[in-house]
Amino acid sequence: MKRLGLCLLCCLLLCAGCMKEEPESATTFCADTVVTITAFDATAEQLRALLAACAGYDAVFSKTVEGSDVWRINHADGAPVKVDAAVIEALQTAQRVAALSGGAFDVTVAPASALWDFTGGTALLPDAAALSAAMQRVDYTRICIEGDAVTLPAGMQIDLGGVAKGYIADETIRLCRESGVAHAILNMGGNVAVAGAKPDGSGWRVGIQDPADPYGKSALTLETDHGSVVTSGIYNRGFELDGVRYHHILDTKSGYPVQNELASVTILSDDGALADALSTACMAMGLQKGMAMLDAVPEAEGIFILRDGTIHHTDGAANAIKADG
Repeated sequence: MKRLGLCLLCCLLLCAGCMKEEPESATTFCADTVVTITAFDATAEQLRALLAACAGYDAVFSKTVEGSDVWRINHADGAPVKVDAAVIEALQTAQRVAALSGGAFDVTVAPASALWDFTGGTALLPDAAALSAAMQRVDYTRICIEGDAVTLPAGMQIDLGGVAKGYIADETIRLCRESGVAHAILNMGGNVAVAGAKPDGSGWRVGIQDPADPYGKSALTLETDHGSVVTSGIYNRGFELDGVRYHHILDTKSGYPVQNELASVTILSDDGALADALSTACMAMGLQKGMAMLDAVPEAEGIFILRDGTIHHTDGAANAIKADG
């Protein structure tokens, strides 16, 4: 990935420097979502190169692509696996948030996640005995990271989906800056990352989805010229069954979807991978515990939307919220 990044950077530098009145955009599909990058000072070729970088990192982090770093960790049968530096860095962030949240965020929940189907359109619960057995293999403290090697006990699995998109967004924005692209925004579904303000000095506006109207209006609008804005919620991937909303954010103690007062959590941070993991952790912990955890993370701010539509936020998040949002 480092060599790929260097080649892409050289390509980008050759065509940097042009400023347009209207921004240029490019779109692809990777990391299980639509990815769009928009910039005022980049060509279509540059944007395609940046999206290629996204796809390259996605291949490294994929749990299902045979031969990827994560796939090799999960199939090593307890042996150490040497991996790309990107995987080490993302995993270290995941482990930090796991410790901060008391395990509410845990990448080893993968065996339980695999038993749920939140996108197939069928409202079915997994077999209770199989889910209970899967939960016996969930324990982030058993992951061993030594240098560039990761060791996972046989039978356990990891899924870096809760941190990888944030990491990929960070790296893409880094490539933007290093190539001279200073006015860009990257949208990866619930992950948004920004490289600088717009040419007129104003920030980029980011709408935070109204959980009660996921395909319509925004609950509020943020404005930012740097960092990442990452949202996790119960409204996209999931299904209704007997009056209960079953969604993709699992309780790492039971293996069932978290049931608390929260509908979504948005995290603002210059560290996209950290924001990604924290948004999921806060969703799992609930309002009070989530807010308390963020007190211990000075580089992140949070916005919490409850199921009844009430909005709470940390003090630092207030600066980004637009009054007309």
